[in-house]
Amino acid sequence: MVLTKEYRICMPMTVEEYRIGQLYMIARHSFEQSSNGEGVEVIVNEEVNDEVNGLGQFTEKRIHLSSHLPYWVQSLIPKIFYVTEKAWNFYPYTITEYTCSFIPKFSISIQTRYEDNNGTTENCLGLTSEELELREVDFIDIAYDEIKPHHYKEAEDPKFYKSEKSGRGPLCEGWRDTHKPIMCCYKCVNVKFEVWGLQTRVEDYVQGAIRDILLLGHRQAFTWMDEWYNMTIEDVRNFEKEMQAKTNMKVKPSTENDEVNKAEESEESKASSSQPQTPKSPKSGSGTPSAEAKSWFSWS
Repeated sequence: MVLTKEYRICMPMTVEEYRIGQLYMIARHSFEQSSNGEGVEVIVNEEVNDEVNGLGQFTEKRIHLSSHLPYWVQSLIPKIFYVTEKAWNFYPYTITEYTCSFIPKFSISIQTRYEDNNGTTENCLGLTSEELELREVDFIDIAYDEIKPHHYKEAEDPKFYKSEKSGRGPLCEGWRDTHKPIMCCYKCVNVKFEVWGLQTRVEDYVQGAIRDILLLGHRQAFTWMDEWYNMTIEDVRNFEKEMQAKTNMKVKPSTENDEVNKAEESEESKASSSQPQTPKSPKSGSGTPSAEAKSWFSWS
């Protein structure tokens, strides 16, 4: 059975402001979290035109993270390990898929939509009645939910942060019911792992990891507000390109990894020689990834 959760993350800003803040946060966070050959390597970042969703941005990334996994997970996978993320951003709607050739029975797909409200839309992503029965809604409070101690920084605590440029913050108890402006990220995350004996443990672990990343990333998007508040979409795209180039240098694989990666890419190329290597639209005809898509997780 697919484990489905819908995360709702309120932010003290508008949907249009969040668009800039999210792009800034992802680029900067990826750079800060990458080191010693591990982190997020950007392969493709370009505009796409989808028949269903219109103009958007397609990104393909490699997430090198072997040593960051718990020991019981590391024992199941090779040391040379990365996940491929493919994301289609048709703001205010996004689709994310991840693949991992080492774990073919493991899949995650994410749909996201952004609205100017405080999480009150009951079926923002248009789920079917069957999907709604399986869905578990989880509200994430960027100010008052507990964050992992090793990620905590007082300067990134929304309970204390005040933006000089916008005047917003600090966020007081109950802020989601009173703050103006406010918007909400609705994220429907499907996790599936078809390995007997490990299914529940892995699915629960991945959902927990996703929640931790969403909490940290959205805290940073708000408390870094003065860094991106006056940026245009052109400004943040230029910042994104600059940070991606720097991040790729930090994550540059070793010679051994390069040889393995090239061998894998060669096999993949042979298997799909009749198709373009970089997909320009999501896999399913509706523009939404199917639950069967091999995937990992994302906050985008």
